[in-house]
Amino acid sequence: MYRKKNPSTVYHVKEPAQLLEFLMIAMNGVSRNKAKLILSGSGVKVNGKPQTRHDYALHTGDAVEVSAHKPKATLTNKFVKMEYEDKDIVVIEKNVGILSMSPKPNIMSVKTVLDNYFRKNRKSYTAHVVHRLDRDTSGLLVYAKTMQAEQILENNWSEIVTDRRYIALVSGRMEQNEGTVKSWLKDNKNYITCSSPTDNGGKLAITHFRVLRSNDHYSLVELKLETGRKNQIRVHMQDLGHPVCGDIKYGNGDDPIGRLALHAFRLNFYHPILGDHMSFETPCPKTFLTVFKGQESRDKG
Repeated sequence: MYRKKNPSTVYHVKEPAQLLEFLMIAMNGVSRNKAKLILSGSGVKVNGKPQTRHDYALHTGDAVEVSAHKPKATLTNKFVKMEYEDKDIVVIEKNVGILSMSPKPNIMSVKTVLDNYFRKNRKSYTAHVVHRLDRDTSGLLVYAKTMQAEQILENNWSEIVTDRRYIALVSGRMEQNEGTVKSWLKDNKNYITCSSPTDNGGKLAITHFRVLRSNDHYSLVELKLETGRKNQIRVHMQDLGHPVCGDIKYGNGDDPIGRLALHAFRLNFYHPILGDHMSFETPCPKTFLTVFKGQESRDKG
């Protein structure tokens, strides 16, 4: 490795590797998401030629040049944090209090924030919604920037998405350390999602759960979706008798942290255009852990 006069660093490949993994190691353990951002921002050249493919095959002796310039366009918003962006998709972390999209243009949503970001930076893109989180649920979302990417994601969602996980703070101590909830979900006339152990004409919903931590009053639970239905996690936790804390619609009034305690912390999927496997993860919100301070708790993991 040597440093040039211009703001870049060149790394020499000593053994064959894929570009993304090489960058993570060569750049002193930089995170996977950070390495992806550098690649998507055209900040990498291999043997003098720009390269953005994560799985690009490097060979012994190749020179990998990484620009030290920061991306010119950045998204600054208290409700939306950019995790990844390329010409086809964006991955963001949504805060509580904002809709994924709104039917009315004058109401702020993640979509309007992204569209304003594109216009401000003179990018001819539109944010296309392919999945949603409730207004008071935080966590990871992917948006398409082109119609082609949107159609591929929507038409092949179950095959493209390999892992979606949430973390929730729920009321009470869970009786089981892990398990699966399976039921049919259907909205009634008041738009309340009802759950049935037998087919009620609704949609089959399957949620896997694992308790991470608990005390006599609360449990911290990891939830993996096998299906993605409206209000699925909230209804299934109600079915188990341990509703999500802060859930006005399906809860029991238990609200120790002043918000719906549900966070989408993991989203893994295949890139709709490139085919690369993308992995994103955010930490558990610190407020979810405050109920365990100074109380006897036990590790379930």
